[in-house]
Amino acid sequence: MKATKDRVRIIETRVLSDDWYVLKKTVFDFQRNDGVWQRQSRETYDRGNGATILLFNREKKTVVLTRQFRFPVFVNGHDGLLIETAAGLLDNAAPETRILAEAEEETGYRVRNVHKVFEAYMSPGSVTEKLHFFVGEYDASSRVGHGGGIEDEGEDIEVIELTLEDALAAITRGEIVDGKTIMLLQYAALQGLVGD
Repeated sequence: MKATKDRVRIIETRVLSDDWYVLKKTVFDFQRNDGVWQRQSRETYDRGNGATILLFNREKKTVVLTRQFRFPVFVNGHDGLLIETAAGLLDNAAPETRILAEAEEETGYRVRNVHKVFEAYMSPGSVTEKLHFFVGEYDASSRVGHGGGIEDEGEDIEVIELTLEDALAAITRGEIVDGKTIMLLQYAALQGLVGD
């Protein structure tokens, strides 16, 4: 079988929007598994790659999450206030470097024992972003600020501390509906990060 790059021929790419991030429409030919070339077009939204982190406290069996307004989910029928893990775009920094700064900006905690656990494409049908997933430990002594994000960037973030058990129950109740957050909370449960 041919390498995927040999099965794609870009015909035309047009920038539809370059306001907040970049939205492009691309027309391409794709060679199907049966060898036939098929003309297709797709729109891709490029906002850069990002990173996210779950802060956990082994002794207290707790996690730190954030709550902030997300306009896209608001226009899709949600109240817009999502409970999430701390996250942000890489902005040309290494994922490990960026996530430490992002965690401190959003939660006020300086995280330690940070480990990358996996990478995932969160919406591969239309968004180019690859997300780097991390876990890291916190305790009362690692609180260095109030968190809340950066006001000039439109962030107005509430910091929430829950037991892992309560956070998992919030998923079941439909209170936590953010994909990256669900993935990291389930990872924490499967790996026993906060003990039994």
